[in-house]
Amino acid sequence: MKRIILAAIVLGLAFASCKSKKELAQSPYTTDPATQPKVFTVPASDTQTQAQPQPQAKPEPVAASNEHVAMRKEQVSFTNQEDKVKNESNNFFVIIGSFSQLSNAKNYRETLLNKGFTPIILHSETGYYRVCVNSYQNESDARTRVAQVRQTYPEYSDVWLLIKD
Repeated sequence: MKRIILAAIVLGLAFASCKSKKELAQSPYTTDPATQPKVFTVPASDTQTQAQPQPQAKPEPVAASNEHVAMRKEQVSFTNQEDKVKNESNNFFVIIGSFSQLSNAKNYRETLLNKGFTPIILHSETGYYRVCVNSYQNESDARTRVAQVRQTYPEYSDVWLLIKD
């Protein structure tokens, strides 16, 4: 009899302890995953993708936009004397890449030359080699070039301005 009562108590505790009494943490920033809408996309069928091709319009000149452009003031020196002669009077530099090793900056410069840019390499006071694609005397021209690079070359959307200190 004692064994039956003990077995009933053990089984009762086992079943009672399996149930979770916890509730999901409630926060104004989280929602119940079961109530969230399911989002999916349906791939376009071949008939939709083979619709009439759109004529390609000529890219229009880009005006300086109000889009955020990262800017930084640094003292820089030119790594090439010819670049220094051509760009020394400019104060705004459109930077497309930064490297801690000069060899990496030179390799990147070669890549950009193949894409039609005329890059120069600057050595900043921070020790980085900045790869510049254009330099200007006034800020609005430099901002216009940044917007143009971002529109024409989406892979270089992180282009920024260096202001010579």
